[in-house]
Amino acid sequence: MIRVLVVDDHPLVRQGLTGVLAGAPDIEVVEAVADGSLAAGAAAAGQVDIVLMDLSMPGTDGIQATGEVLARCPDVRVVVLTSFAEQARVTAALDAGAIGYLLKDTEPDDLVQAVREAAAGNAPISPRAALALLPQRRPRPSPSADLSPREREVLALVAVGLPNKSVARRLDISEKTVKAHLTRIFAALEVYDRTSAALWAQRNGLLEESH
Repeated sequence: MIRVLVVDDHPLVRQGLTGVLAGAPDIEVVEAVADGSLAAGAAAAGQVDIVLMDLSMPGTDGIQATGEVLARCPDVRVVVLTSFAEQARVTAALDAGAIGYLLKDTEPDDLVQAVREAAAGNAPISPRAALALLPQRRPRPSPSADLSPREREVLALVAVGLPNKSVARRLDISEKTVKAHLTRIFAALEVYDRTSAALWAQRNGLLEESH
């Protein structure tokens, strides 16, 4: 039998969770408390396996209460059950020692299964909460955005087949400066030779820009 403690400051939520879990033959709700400060004592007294922990509560919030529960009952598994999926809250809960993070829009059957998974040592996490933990993807800027106007001029001339000496003469710069520009261009475009750079220029319309 999986022994569960519910910690939530809303009476309707406590009653609802108790009703959902009571329908499972292998789960027993030992107690439901309304204050995070009561969680550690209730977990110890009830010899519970799982604590379903709300985050936003007056007084002792779910993060602090999770730490207190685990300090007193290190074998207990805390599963956060909240309405919040922000990265900061998810990270703080897991850092405090919670093994799972569920949202309150979780389907009843999924909640029951999550309690079983936590009891088995797994880490049930709602998809939205898991997504919040992923690094934010930023669209990669076009390599051409990293080129200066002069580098774009050099690349355009190289792309039409001019050697470094001719590029230098056309732009009234030294051949050494042309080579320095090409080194920077190759790095920005992630290519390794003039041919690849010229193909990139053709494919990205740089030759049209130079006319």
